[in-house]
Amino acid sequence: MKSKQDIPDWKQQGLFTFVLFPTSKSVKQAMLQDFGYDDVKFMQIIRDIRKRILEIGQVADLGYEAILLQGSGANAVEAVISTGTPPDGKWLVIQNGELGARVAKIVDVLKIRKTVLDYPGNSLPDVGEIFKTLKEDPLITHVAIVHNEMTTGLINPIKEIGEIVKRFKKIYFVDAESSYGAVPMNLEELKIDWLASTADLSIEGVSGIAFAVVKKDVLLAAEENSRSYTLDLFDQWKGFEKYGQFRFPPPAHAILAFNQALIELEKEGGVFAREARYKKNYQTLVEGMHSMGFTELLAPELQVHSVVSFRYPEHPNFNLDKFYKKMKNRGYAISQGTADKAHYFRLAFGGRIYESDVLELLKAIKETMEMSI
Repeated sequence: MKSKQDIPDWKQQGLFTFVLFPTSKSVKQAMLQDFGYDDVKFMQIIRDIRKRILEIGQVADLGYEAILLQGSGANAVEAVISTGTPPDGKWLVIQNGELGARVAKIVDVLKIRKTVLDYPGNSLPDVGEIFKTLKEDPLITHVAIVHNEMTTGLINPIKEIGEIVKRFKKIYFVDAESSYGAVPMNLEELKIDWLASTADLSIEGVSGIAFAVVKKDVLLAAEENSRSYTLDLFDQWKGFEKYGQFRFPPPAHAILAFNQALIELEKEGGVFAREARYKKNYQTLVEGMHSMGFTELLAPELQVHSVVSFRYPEHPNFNLDKFYKKMKNRGYAISQGTADKAHYFRLAFGGRIYESDVLELLKAIKETMEMSI
């Protein structure tokens, strides 16, 4: 049974965006208070958040540090690359979508050497090619992969890749912006040295605050590396350790929402319980879409449970623009796919969404299709 706090505001606002991840009313209400940045209670909230972040990755008290950062997940990704790369560093970037391509672009902008292994957006990386690349290029120091490539909803085999990375004793970075909080992971077992994520999406907070998780010995070795003043994660960590606070004014209200979202994640039963809810939503959505003639872009074993891409139906009268507009008029927003110019659209249904919400979506799609075709 959903409480009033669980009902997302799109019900009142008339817009359900299946592109963003809705938040609970209680997360939004957490922002309706003000704190001075040096307030003792606010500083305790920051400590609690950093601890809970490590608990999500199952590495609390295991030699990892959580570092909060102002901005989006992209800020955290750039901060990791800028801080984590020594002057002679070289990255192997594994990409099969736009988020992977963004990692490669950041490496370029920072004028760091790189090799890119590029794969189609609907397929997994070739682990044999990864092995071969690392074996043949000893100059590579770091390897990057996106866990959930939201371009399609594809989930990459980070455990298998991590085993290869550590066989060659390289630093392993995983961009887990949309998966952290809804896909169980033990960072130590996955061999992850650096991870970047964000307070919104699967943690179900709001945008404006991101974070990195890093093995402490890897962080200490990066003290003099940063190519950015404001995105220096080592200095940011020193500020938390010494003063309990950010180096620069933080997005206080987003932090309060983040704290409430983490509390609600814990109350829901943790990452495994959230994954179960997302899986149920996914199963309901896919079964309903199949009944209307839609098929997924990805095979089920490649698919995350919070973003699903569907191919255009095989009907001569289907038009995405008309479909999009009619769905938006009903209070739903969808997102056109962009990977490899494939004809598909994406439905993101992570966040504070339940099976009843998915059933309402399916009803709206069915009625829209009947009108359009």
